[in-house]
Amino acid sequence: MKILITGSAGFIGFHLVKKMIAEGFDIVGLDNINDYYDVNVKFGRLKETGVNTNNIEYNNLIKSNKYSNYSFIKLNLEDKDNILDLFKREKFDYVCNLAAQAGVRYSITNPDAYIDANIIGFMNILEASRHNKVKHLVYASSSSVYGMNENYPFSIHDNVDHPVSLYAASKKSNELMAHCYSHLYKVPTTGLRFFTVYGPWGRPDMALFLFTKAIIEGKEIDVYNHGKMRRDFTYIDDIVEGIYRVINKPASPNDQWSGKEPDPGTSPSPYKIYNIGSDRPVLLMDFIETIEKHIGKEAIKNMLPLQPGDVPASHADVKDLIKDFDYAPETKIEDGIKKFIDWYIEFYKIKL
Repeated sequence: MKILITGSAGFIGFHLVKKMIAEGFDIVGLDNINDYYDVNVKFGRLKETGVNTNNIEYNNLIKSNKYSNYSFIKLNLEDKDNILDLFKREKFDYVCNLAAQAGVRYSITNPDAYIDANIIGFMNILEASRHNKVKHLVYASSSSVYGMNENYPFSIHDNVDHPVSLYAASKKSNELMAHCYSHLYKVPTTGLRFFTVYGPWGRPDMALFLFTKAIIEGKEIDVYNHGKMRRDFTYIDDIVEGIYRVINKPASPNDQWSGKEPDPGTSPSPYKIYNIGSDRPVLLMDFIETIEKHIGKEAIKNMLPLQPGDVPASHADVKDLIKDFDYAPETKIEDGIKKFIDWYIEFYKIKL
């Protein structure tokens, strides 16, 4: 079984690659290694999977020097011709599309980046999957699609037509595009709405990374919505386990689906949506307090209002994930934060 994992130098992609390598699958990782955040973190991830970063050339598939069942290619999703050629050449059985332009706040000032990577790039993945008989396309969506919805916990069966950022709109667009391909071409697709993922090798633009760095350096942290935000923080290993289980079970039609009472999370086509979250929202101030505890130092807090594009709370309803896969994330926030801080201290060689 051969699997393509896009965004393989990214946070979730890197951890999924390691999981799939360990499970014995033949894996090809794809990433464009852009500079949205510190590329040294991305190169560090690649080195962990045996990729010689000195040999990386655009559109050149290179073998891992650590794992015989892993190869990596640097490629843009927007590069349609080379994406189609890669699919035709490698004959992937399954595809997990994690590559995307991330970040809610970045989308406020750089909207074009989201159209290129998240819309045009995803379109190319859909087309390549259709023409090359991919058995299952799994792709990253986001809890951001819930937007102005205040019906907690967020359910996949809720309407999500009121996003508050272009990032969220691009992820909702992915779900709609995937449904078209499932309906028209019978490509099984599953969208996974991730809820605030954190853990070792995490993104430097995310709160846990930013807070840890600032607290260690004695610098101020920005605390939005005056610390009253709640987030359904989900540990990376729980996310990866969820993806692993979903990939191995291609989406199937919902025979009970009705156009008179349309269910947004399922379809009469081979299409499905799942939330992957902890189902245990954490108050931002409690999150910060846990970081302070493990670092042994108090944060200097700059209290600010809710920022454009942000939502005050997120809370995942994971009943469908439990029903279909007998699985739900279970890592406690205290344990996950400690593992991240231990990694951060080791990676940056810090002495507290």
